[in-house]
Amino acid sequence: MKFGKVLLRILLVILTFLVVTVGGAYYTLYCICHGPSESARDLFVSTILETGALQFLASVYFSEEEILQITNRNGMGQTMEEVNTDLIVVAPDEEKGGDDEQEPEFDFDENGIAIIELTGRSYMAKLMVIRDPSQVRLGTIYPWSDMDHSKNGVTLEELVQGAGAIAGINGGEYFSDGNWGGRPKGIVVCDGEIQYNDPKAGDVMVGFNEDDILVIKDIGGMTKQQTESLVEELQIRDAVSFKDEENGDSNHFTKLIINGNAREINGNGSGANPRTAIGQRADGTVLMLVTDGRGASGHLGATALDLLNIMQEYGAVNAANLDGGSSSSMYYNGAYEMTSVTLYYSTSSWRLPTGFVVDGKEAE
Repeated sequence: MKFGKVLLRILLVILTFLVVTVGGAYYTLYCICHGPSESARDLFVSTILETGALQFLASVYFSEEEILQITNRNGMGQTMEEVNTDLIVVAPDEEKGGDDEQEPEFDFDENGIAIIELTGRSYMAKLMVIRDPSQVRLGTIYPWSDMDHSKNGVTLEELVQGAGAIAGINGGEYFSDGNWGGRPKGIVVCDGEIQYNDPKAGDVMVGFNEDDILVIKDIGGMTKQQTESLVEELQIRDAVSFKDEENGDSNHFTKLIINGNAREINGNGSGANPRTAIGQRADGTVLMLVTDGRGASGHLGATALDLLNIMQEYGAVNAANLDGGSSSSMYYNGAYEMTSVTLYYSTSSWRLPTGFVVDGKEAE
């Protein structure tokens, strides 16, 4: 009987803890959602809608009509402008970085790479600047796993090292259920070969052509045959895809800057989350950006407006958002510059099927 009383007390303590914790969390979120700050409310909803497992929380506190109103206040206008590759002229290395007083000066190392640490109101970020765009290519784990997930993806470190490169960031969208990471979505082109081709509504292809120019192109609604023709027509050598859609239930965006023109943004444009983005300057220099978020170091993350502002500040003519959230990570020269924000992978990255990798100068 004494043991039974002790067990009962333990169970009551656990139950009380759970009730207080859940109740406190519910009340805290209720205060955010129905408190006096409209900006806090909008940021919470926009952020939650971009997560995979927690989207339901928005509908707990708001109706569908209210959610749609919030996303309209913090969304992005559509842009149909096509990338004009003539605006990018890959310049010799000696002409890049710091010649113009109005341009940022980059302290490139022996590999032609510079790492810049950035801080914002709700994020910390690393910007990797690659002087020679021909060093940037796609690393993959092709051939892919079958639908029963018999093959896992790999960490970014493994992806970079497996490609014989020295640096990289996570790449395109992929099937992330259970964090298997063994199968991509949309399209994957590696060294001119189409390794995956299943475009869906909202897909945008992001990658480099044979002239080392960043191409950002809508492929949503295309057939497999049409994307094959497009890859051949545009001479795409390496590319992945991400979603660009806003339907009230989710908010995914890809295009940020096209031909020097920033995309129209309402409010913050999105929620605050870990982000990965890629851009290119007029001289061909590539910009790779990764931010933290979701509580890492006390940061919520970066919004679409944050990404756009950074890319503009560093001279991007074209720029795109890639897969973010827990996948966001950056690796360089044997160490992670930015790691996954999930607890289990806090010193590494999620398992990935693709990533943009960077060759060292010695690999040329």
